[in-house]
This record gives sequence, C-alpha cells and structure tokens, in this order.
Amino acid sequence: MLQALRHLAAFCLCITLSLGLLSPSAVRADDATVIAHQAAAFQATKSRLPDLARLVSAEDWTFTRNLIHGPMQEVGREMSYINQRLDKSQRKDAEKIARKLKEALADLDEAARLQDSARLQRSYSAVAAGFDAYSDVIPAGAQS
Repeated sequence: MLQALRHLAAFCLCITLSLGLLSPSAVRADDATVIAHQAAAFQATKSRLPDLARLVSAEDWTFTRNLIHGPMQEVGREMSYINQRLDKSQRKDAEKIARKLKEALADLDEAARLQDSARLQRSYSAVAAGFDAYSDVIPAGAQS
C-alpha cells in the first residue's frame, strides 16, 4: 500500500511539473499572437505618415488634426498592448519611446490648432522619428 502511494505521489509530481513547463510557452505563444495583431495595426497607422506629411507641408490645419484624431488615434492603445506583452527587459524602453511618440502627436495636434507652421514641421519630424523608433522595438517576427 505504501509503495502504491509513493508511485501515485511521484506520478502527480511529474504531471504537475509537466504542466508547469507547458504553461509559460503557451503564454509566450499567446503574447506573440497579440503582439503580431497589434503590430499590424501599428504598421497600418504608420503607413498614414505620407498622408500626414502632405497635410503638414500644405499647412492644412483641419485635415492634419482630423488625421491625428481619426485614423491615428488608436496608436497609443496599440503600443500599450504591445508593451504589456514584451519581455520585461524591453518594456521600459518601449514605454519611453511610446510616451515620446504620443507626446509628439499631441504637440503636432497643438501646432495645427495654433496654426504654427514652424512648430508643425518640428512636431511632424518628431512624430516620424517616434514611429521609426517604436518600429525597432517590435519583435522582428511580429512585423509584417
């Protein structure tokens, strides 16, 4: 009887350890899926930069703001979801870059609201640089 209990305990221990080893990889696969989905949305937003550049060059104040508040408004949420799923060693830098990009977008919006041409140009440069910097944070396998 004692021998049977030992075998049962050893069997339960093996099952527990096996399940413990499987869980992290399942979470990582889920993280990769979420990152890939959000990275695609981020890239779609980034693909609107040429449109934004044309509006900034034309000093089209209204449509510049419309683009920021319309198709580009979700970029902060997309970066937030990506940041949550990144490895902890990458997360701090990603959050810093994301914060700078969101600040640059807010500054671009404010420049358009104030119809400040010089500030608009500087802000657009910061936005474009922010998109490029954040693209470097996204894992290579998640980018389309």
